[in-house]
Amino acid sequence: MDEHLPVVEFAFPGPLRDRLISAIRSGRKTATSSLLQEYEVGNEPLPAVGSRGVVIDSNGERVAVIETTAVRIVPLRDVPLEHALAEGEGFTTVAEWRAGHLEFWSSEAMRAELGDGFEINDSSLVVLEQFMLAR
Repeated sequence: MDEHLPVVEFAFPGPLRDRLISAIRSGRKTATSSLLQEYEVGNEPLPAVGSRGVVIDSNGERVAVIETTAVRIVPLRDVPLEHALAEGEGFTTVAEWRAGHLEFWSSEAMRAELGDGFEINDSSLVVLEQFMLAR
């Protein structure tokens, strides 16, 4: 499956990743959110419209190819309901989306990724990516 494409990982290996991949493969999940800080500390380029990546599962197996269709960067306080719904995780309100993401972004594993001293607040910049399942 497209060996030349970059690898795309959702969450950390485990049950959450498995649920997200299931939602991607079923077509329920067509969007994702990341903190801009994740790209900055990882020295990674932001997603770009038209770029493709290979999604891997918790075992590192290549399971899907997605193509980015839109990218926006907004303060946490401005994430729209449409994006929360498109994440396909069962959120029905922005408040639910926010609570779920704050829990993940505040986890010990993410705190280690984000770096010492990073604090999440209403002004924290969030990368909103929309994508489609390419295969």
